[in-house]
Amino acid sequence: MKNTRVRPTGRERTFSEDELIVTKTDPRGSITYANDVFLRMSALHEEDALGQPHNLIRHPDMPRAVFKLLWDTLKDRREMFAYVVNLAADGAHYWVFAHVTPSYDDTGRVVGYHSNRRVPSRSAVTAADDLYRVLRAAESRHDRPQDAVAAGHAALQQILAERNRTYDELVWDLSAGGAR
Repeated sequence: MKNTRVRPTGRERTFSEDELIVTKTDPRGSITYANDVFLRMSALHEEDALGQPHNLIRHPDMPRAVFKLLWDTLKDRREMFAYVVNLAADGAHYWVFAHVTPSYDDTGRVVGYHSNRRVPSRSAVTAADDLYRVLRAAESRHDRPQDAVAAGHAALQQILAERNRTYDELVWDLSAGGAR
């Protein structure tokens, strides 16, 4: 799997509501632990996952701006919830409702990140996909990655302002089947 470009097949994979996908990473985002549900959903063997950057499963339909927001939030030592579509090694995709938190050592230093992912509701996936379509469109107008991220971030901020919501409030609205 390493250094290979996986092409999305359009086939969606799901997991059951009583399962959790769990990973841990080091401070740079390299995977240090992956549970069996993660390995099954991502179609990876443990030896192909451990030590790899977590963006190994990044789906091209995920807006870059959401990952910028994730890393900015984690850098501020805060947790983040997000809807994410991931790309498995076999080209299938799967949606998750992710909760990512910093992990600390005894002195309070960030030593990595812990992520639990649950099955999202179909209505939340539809709403998140609609939102991400707008962000991707803004990003696609730019060739330089940093310009694309800035455009996606600006589009997200505009949507939040129009709805008078914070990002966290928007995520919880989607979770409750609320506004798109």
